[in-house]
Amino acid sequence: MVLRARQFEFQFPRPALVMGIVNVTPDSFSDGGQFLSPAAAVAHAEQLVAEGAGIIDVGGESTRPGAQPVPEAEERRRVLPVLEQLAARLAVPLSIDTAKPGVARAAVAAGASIINDVGGERSTPELWQVAAETGAAYVCMHSRGTPLTMQANPVYTDVVGEVGAFFAGRLKQLDGCGVGWEQIILDVGIGFGKTLEHNLKLLGALERFGRLDRPVLLGVSRKSFLARFAGAETERLPGALACASLAVQAGVGIIRAHEVAATVQAVRLTEAILAQRK
Repeated sequence: MVLRARQFEFQFPRPALVMGIVNVTPDSFSDGGQFLSPAAAVAHAEQLVAEGAGIIDVGGESTRPGAQPVPEAEERRRVLPVLEQLAARLAVPLSIDTAKPGVARAAVAAGASIINDVGGERSTPELWQVAAETGAAYVCMHSRGTPLTMQANPVYTDVVGEVGAFFAGRLKQLDGCGVGWEQIILDVGIGFGKTLEHNLKLLGALERFGRLDRPVLLGVSRKSFLARFAGAETERLPGALACASLAVQAGVGIIRAHEVAATVQAVRLTEAILAQRK
């Protein structure tokens, strides 16, 4: 299985890629304001690559539950200088975390090679066309509502089946817009319009989504369901590492994480153990 992202190409199965998170925002739930300046964001991205990140994901609009939307001009102002500098300094693919076609197009022009579409069910053909026209890889993520509303009593009859149906329908739409099969990555959207129970059911079904013959991306890093599972606000890294190890066993190819060094260690050890089963 091949993944193409402009000038980059990856053949799966392969050691899982860890996607390091760089939030260029004042209000992200865990690191808002820490990397708002381009210099701080670039330095952080370089550190994540040194720790083993194989992809850097840059976002200029918080997607935490309850977050207010950001005007397109402001989102572009935040991310474009960072992407331009990283494209000149790093040899790994850069991803733009956005739901806006204009931001995605400008980000690809600045050096991004992956569009991480956080729009989910509200995504539009204009964004898919950016991927089709530029050859950028496209992360098809499931979500319901907007960050402002998505956790207001999300309801599913069968969350695994409904996310699977979403992927099936969206893959047809992407094909109709000219997005190549080899450009697509799937993300079940943990925490995006899901309760704790929904998240656990999706985590238990990751292997099923891998049967769609596209790389699966999992993002659980620092998400609130980890604390809800523990029954109290606590350190979220152990739970995230447990999910990352489970995901690797299920064939997930990309793990999105804040704590890259710890995630890389957990993923590589899991892979080494699994290799002994063969």
